[in-house]
Amino acid sequence: MLTKNVQQALNDQIRMELNSAYTYLGMSAHCEHENLPGFAAWLRRQAAEEQEHAMRIFEFINSRDGKVILSALDQPPSGFGTPGEVFEQVLVHERSVTASIHSLYDLAISEKDYATQSHLQWFINEQVEEEKTASDILEQVKVVQGHKHLLLGMDRRIGQQAAEHRGE
Repeated sequence: MLTKNVQQALNDQIRMELNSAYTYLGMSAHCEHENLPGFAAWLRRQAAEEQEHAMRIFEFINSRDGKVILSALDQPPSGFGTPGEVFEQVLVHERSVTASIHSLYDLAISEKDYATQSHLQWFINEQVEEEKTASDILEQVKVVQGHKHLLLGMDRRIGQQAAEHRGE
Protein backbone atom coordinates (compact mmCIF):
# COMPACT_ATOMS: atom_id res chain seq x y z
CA MET A 1 0.00 0.00 0.00
CA LEU A 2 1.15 3.52 -0.78
CA THR A 3 1.77 6.09 1.90
CA LYS A 4 -0.22 9.31 1.63
CA ASN A 5 2.91 11.26 0.64
CA VAL A 6 3.95 8.82 -2.07
CA GLN A 7 0.42 8.59 -3.43
CA GLN A 8 0.19 12.39 -3.68
CA ALA A 9 3.59 12.63 -5.34
CA LEU A 10 2.64 9.93 -7.86
CA ASN A 11 -0.60 11.78 -8.65
CA ASP A 12 1.43 14.96 -9.10
CA GLN A 13 3.70 13.08 -11.50
CA ILE A 14 0.69 11.92 -13.53
CA ARG A 15 -0.29 15.57 -13.87
CA MET A 16 3.25 16.49 -14.92
CA GLU A 17 3.32 13.74 -17.56
CA LEU A 18 -0.07 14.80 -18.93
CA ASN A 19 1.02 18.45 -18.93
CA SER A 20 4.07 17.32 -20.89
CA ALA A 21 1.84 15.62 -23.44
CA TYR A 22 -0.28 18.76 -23.74
CA THR A 23 2.81 20.95 -24.12
CA TYR A 24 4.27 18.70 -26.81
CA LEU A 25 0.93 18.70 -28.61
CA GLY A 26 1.02 22.51 -28.55
CA MET A 27 4.56 22.45 -29.92
CA SER A 28 3.41 20.06 -32.63
CA ALA A 29 0.59 22.42 -33.63
CA HIS A 30 3.13 25.26 -33.75
CA CYS A 31 5.45 23.27 -36.02
CA GLU A 32 2.54 22.30 -38.30
CA HIS A 33 1.65 25.97 -38.58
CA GLU A 34 5.28 26.75 -39.44
CA ASN A 35 5.16 24.09 -42.21
CA LEU A 36 7.54 21.72 -40.41
CA PRO A 37 5.51 18.48 -40.52
CA GLY A 38 8.44 16.25 -39.52
CA PHE A 39 9.10 18.11 -36.29
CA ALA A 40 5.33 18.19 -35.71
CA ALA A 41 5.12 14.40 -36.12
CA TRP A 42 8.04 13.86 -33.74
CA LEU A 43 6.42 16.11 -31.14
CA ARG A 44 3.07 14.28 -31.50
CA ARG A 45 4.94 11.03 -30.90
CA GLN A 46 6.47 12.59 -27.78
CA ALA A 47 3.00 13.66 -26.63
CA ALA A 48 1.77 10.07 -27.00
CA GLU A 49 4.78 8.77 -25.04
CA GLU A 50 4.07 11.19 -22.20
CA GLN A 51 0.48 9.92 -22.07
CA GLU A 52 1.85 6.37 -21.86
CA HIS A 53 4.10 7.43 -18.99
CA ALA A 54 1.12 8.91 -17.15
CA MET A 55 -0.80 5.67 -17.63
CA ARG A 56 2.12 3.60 -16.27
CA ILE A 57 1.92 5.60 -13.05
CA PHE A 58 -1.90 5.51 -13.09
CA GLU A 59 -1.84 1.71 -13.30
CA PHE A 60 0.88 1.46 -10.66
CA ILE A 61 -1.15 3.50 -8.16
CA ASN A 62 -4.15 1.25 -8.75
CA SER A 63 -2.03 -1.88 -8.39
CA ARG A 64 -0.88 -0.68 -4.97
CA ASP A 65 -4.46 -0.05 -3.72
CA GLY A 66 -3.92 3.67 -4.02
CA LYS A 67 -6.29 6.29 -5.37
CA VAL A 68 -5.67 8.16 -8.58
CA ILE A 69 -6.70 11.79 -8.23
CA LEU A 70 -6.51 13.78 -11.45
CA SER A 71 -6.14 17.53 -11.44
CA ALA A 72 -6.48 20.25 -14.08
CA LEU A 73 -3.83 20.66 -16.73
CA ASP A 74 -2.04 23.89 -17.61
CA GLN A 75 -2.76 25.53 -20.93
CA PRO A 76 0.37 25.40 -23.06
CA PRO A 77 1.54 28.48 -24.96
CA SER A 78 0.43 28.77 -28.58
CA GLY A 79 3.71 30.10 -29.96
CA PHE A 80 7.11 28.57 -29.44
CA GLY A 81 9.44 30.43 -31.78
CA THR A 82 12.05 28.99 -34.11
CA PRO A 83 12.81 25.27 -34.30
CA GLY A 84 15.89 25.96 -32.17
CA GLU A 85 13.75 27.64 -29.54
CA VAL A 86 11.24 24.77 -29.65
CA PHE A 87 13.94 22.18 -28.97
CA GLU A 88 15.58 24.33 -26.31
CA GLN A 89 12.20 24.26 -24.56
CA VAL A 90 11.95 20.50 -25.09
CA LEU A 91 15.33 19.99 -23.40
CA VAL A 92 14.51 22.31 -20.49
CA HIS A 93 11.19 20.54 -20.07
CA GLU A 94 12.76 17.06 -20.10
CA ARG A 95 15.26 18.18 -17.48
CA SER A 96 12.38 19.37 -15.26
CA VAL A 97 10.66 15.98 -15.66
CA THR A 98 13.92 14.28 -14.71
CA ALA A 99 14.21 16.43 -11.59
CA SER A 100 10.62 15.56 -10.65
CA ILE A 101 11.25 11.82 -11.08
CA HIS A 102 14.41 12.10 -8.96
CA SER A 103 12.47 13.91 -6.20
CA LEU A 104 9.81 11.22 -6.32
CA TYR A 105 12.49 8.54 -6.08
CA ASP A 106 14.05 10.33 -3.08
CA LEU A 107 10.64 10.38 -1.41
CA ALA A 108 10.17 6.65 -2.06
CA ILE A 109 13.56 6.03 -0.43
CA SER A 110 12.70 8.12 2.62
CA GLU A 111 9.33 6.35 2.94
CA LYS A 112 11.04 2.95 2.50
CA ASP A 113 8.69 2.22 -0.41
CA TYR A 114 10.74 -0.35 -2.29
CA ALA A 115 8.05 -1.17 -4.86
CA THR A 116 7.79 2.47 -5.92
CA GLN A 117 11.59 2.74 -6.09
CA SER A 118 11.64 -0.27 -8.38
CA HIS A 119 8.83 1.13 -10.53
CA LEU A 120 10.55 4.50 -10.86
CA GLN A 121 13.80 2.94 -12.08
CA TRP A 122 12.21 2.55 -15.54
CA PHE A 123 11.41 6.29 -15.58
CA ILE A 124 14.93 7.21 -14.51
CA ASN A 125 16.36 5.21 -17.41
CA GLU A 126 13.76 6.64 -19.80
CA GLN A 127 14.67 10.20 -18.83
CA VAL A 128 18.34 9.60 -19.68
CA GLU A 129 17.20 8.65 -23.19
CA GLU A 130 14.71 11.55 -23.43
CA GLU A 131 17.30 14.16 -22.45
CA LYS A 132 19.91 12.71 -24.83
CA THR A 133 17.48 12.71 -27.75
CA ALA A 134 16.32 16.27 -27.07
CA SER A 135 19.92 17.46 -26.71
CA ASP A 136 21.00 15.74 -29.94
CA ILE A 137 18.13 17.23 -31.94
CA LEU A 138 18.76 20.68 -30.48
CA GLU A 139 22.45 20.54 -31.43
CA GLN A 140 21.57 19.43 -34.96
CA VAL A 141 18.97 22.20 -35.33
CA LYS A 142 21.55 24.76 -34.21
CA VAL A 143 23.90 23.56 -36.98
CA VAL A 144 21.30 23.82 -39.77
CA GLN A 145 19.39 26.86 -38.51
CA GLY A 146 19.61 29.68 -41.03
CA HIS A 147 19.95 27.20 -43.90
CA LYS A 148 16.34 26.59 -44.95
CA HIS A 149 17.09 23.64 -47.24
CA LEU A 150 19.12 21.88 -44.52
CA LEU A 151 16.41 22.57 -41.93
CA LEU A 152 13.77 21.11 -44.26
CA GLY A 153 15.94 18.04 -44.80
CA MET A 154 16.29 17.61 -41.06
CA ASP A 155 12.54 18.10 -40.64
CA ARG A 156 11.94 15.29 -43.16
CA ARG A 157 14.42 12.97 -41.40
CA ILE A 158 12.92 13.61 -37.94
CA GLY A 159 9.46 12.94 -39.38
CA GLN A 160 10.66 9.64 -40.84
CA GLN A 161 12.11 8.65 -37.46
CA ALA A 162 8.77 9.43 -35.80
CA ALA A 163 6.96 7.28 -38.36
CA GLU A 164 9.42 4.40 -37.92
CA HIS A 165 8.99 4.58 -34.16
CA ARG A 166 5.23 4.16 -34.64
CA GLY A 167 5.85 1.26 -37.02
CA GLU A 168 4.48 2.99 -40.12
